[in-house]
Amino acid sequence: MSYIDFNKTQLVNLKYSLYQELLRTNRAGSYASTTIITTNTRKYHGLLVAPQPNIDDNNHVLLSEVDETIIANNFEFNCGMRMYPGGVYNPKGHKYLREFVSDPNPKLIYRMGGIVFVKEYIFSENDDRMFIKYTLEKASQKVTFRLKPFLAFRNVHSLVKANDNVNTNFEEVKNGVSWQLYDGYSKLHMQFSKKPVYTHQPDWYYGIEYMIERQRGYDSTEDLFVPGYFEVNLKAGESVVISASLDEKNPAQIRSQYSKEIKKRTPRNNYDNCLLNAAEEFIIRNNGKTEVVAGYPWFGRWGRDTFIALPGLTLARNDIKSFLDVANSMLKELKNGLFPNVGSGEKASYNSVDTSLWFIWALQQLHSYKDNKTDIWKVYGPSLKKILNSFSKGTLYNIKMHDNGLVWAGEQGKALTWMDAIIDNNPVTPRTGYAVDINALWYNGVSFCIDLAEQANDKTFVKNWKKWPEIIKNSFVDIFWNNEKGYLADYTNGEFKDWSVRPNMIFAVSLPHSPLNEEQRFSTLNVVKSELLTRRGLRTLSPKNPDYQGRYFGDQKTRDKAYHQGTAWPWLLGAYADAYLKVFGEQSVDVLKDIYNEFEPEMRVNGIGTISEVYDGNPPHLAGGAISQAWSVSELLRIKSMINKIEE
Repeated sequence: MSYIDFNKTQLVNLKYSLYQELLRTNRAGSYASTTIITTNTRKYHGLLVAPQPNIDDNNHVLLSEVDETIIANNFEFNCGMRMYPGGVYNPKGHKYLREFVSDPNPKLIYRMGGIVFVKEYIFSENDDRMFIKYTLEKASQKVTFRLKPFLAFRNVHSLVKANDNVNTNFEEVKNGVSWQLYDGYSKLHMQFSKKPVYTHQPDWYYGIEYMIERQRGYDSTEDLFVPGYFEVNLKAGESVVISASLDEKNPAQIRSQYSKEIKKRTPRNNYDNCLLNAAEEFIIRNNGKTEVVAGYPWFGRWGRDTFIALPGLTLARNDIKSFLDVANSMLKELKNGLFPNVGSGEKASYNSVDTSLWFIWALQQLHSYKDNKTDIWKVYGPSLKKILNSFSKGTLYNIKMHDNGLVWAGEQGKALTWMDAIIDNNPVTPRTGYAVDINALWYNGVSFCIDLAEQANDKTFVKNWKKWPEIIKNSFVDIFWNNEKGYLADYTNGEFKDWSVRPNMIFAVSLPHSPLNEEQRFSTLNVVKSELLTRRGLRTLSPKNPDYQGRYFGDQKTRDKAYHQGTAWPWLLGAYADAYLKVFGEQSVDVLKDIYNEFEPEMRVNGIGTISEVYDGNPPHLAGGAISQAWSVSELLRIKSMINKIEE
């Protein structure tokens, strides 16, 4: 039995199977995603979703799905399934499914009478190519496979409707054909390891519904273009491999490349390996840059997420090269002491106060990594000085270190911290002023830079900054700490102090340089543990608060209201584990193991083999948001590395 598998009962139960999703990505920035029964439920689903730089900076769904019809003895068995408004499913090919396994690649087993065939997927590691392999395992005679591609050719964030602009023509290529539905798009090539017969029969399929989009309050129906169909005959024991890609390939190489891709994969045969596989999927290399995708299927590169996720995605997997490649790629866009929050180049948005401070933290993790041989101050010192000097003198969005040593930040209508949900141009959690997490990161960052400069004998830097940690520390305690409450204010602005119990205070305990004394760290950790800790992450607001939202669901406004008002985030468990280890020492190992092991059941639900972006604050803590999030996966891997370090 495979580590991840689903039986017939689970597969035919649409209330279950339609909510279990697959994801595979490559290093070029493309991905494939669908459900375990290959019925698309999101506009983001597709078998080949790839960047189209001639159109925009986003991914585009090119090949949405492939519909299989098995023809034997003049009987036709359609194995596809699509959804239409009103709860209509047509065809209902899921009824032929007997089993799904995922080790290392997704494999579906179909049975119709005496016919058994297997469908397998694997996404090419380095180019925009999906391989689909069909193997006829049992049949008393030759069977015809009729394969019908459904094409979208549209941005992942939009839907397509039938139109007269579509190019209905095709071009013959070796063992297949290619299509280019609209100007500016790459051509989509479908080629077979065995020569098929292609029948060109262009048509639109109308009103296909994506139920998850409907539940999320978005437009949920689209029309897909079907240019025709392929037919190929197979006998028992025979297989055919299809390549769906953006460039033409020699058909004689399709089978061998498919086999090579299989051999390169880390088996998804246990929990640890699933997380290692998931971690690889976030790192992409394009145009000389190495970047981290924040989450799938709809996130791109986010600066904050990049630096928070980077140590877990790379150092925890002994991949120091990728760490350095990502850091160096991001440094090219450092401006005014800030990194882009989202976007790049002319479209970059620098509206984040903490991304630069997380960069310093990431370098701190590199510094303590056992295999690190990088002279951090020599390589990154100039950039670190730019960041500290920009914060000291003042930069965008009123980000500035005040005379008390603390960093003040904020501007009307802007959300500069990680709690950045905005509704109708108003932040849901306005944190303008001194934010507790920002100033914990600031104290840690300044202290770490001084440590590096002292080791490098940079006397000028040390002279200019040596006095500030003590000033920042005293101001931090004075501004944020309350002895009676036993925890830290979330943010302050003038005379106002927000005493909402939020997880942002945990960073004042967890970071290597903490401004708190031992008693304050213990008390803060205890409050976080008693009011915010769940088995799926730290809640973003205590349930005792009247603004608490325990479920993350509904349309975008409803979800945004809950996003940082009670929703639990797995990535925060990394800081919680750091804090627990700092307060209780190596006796924390069992607690850390519990945190890590609690997520193993998630390997078989929602995003199969990976960790979701968020979870409900209320039990049973159902998953929500993106089905695979970089910092969720990375912080679990970092916790695992903490456990290993203690046990070693």
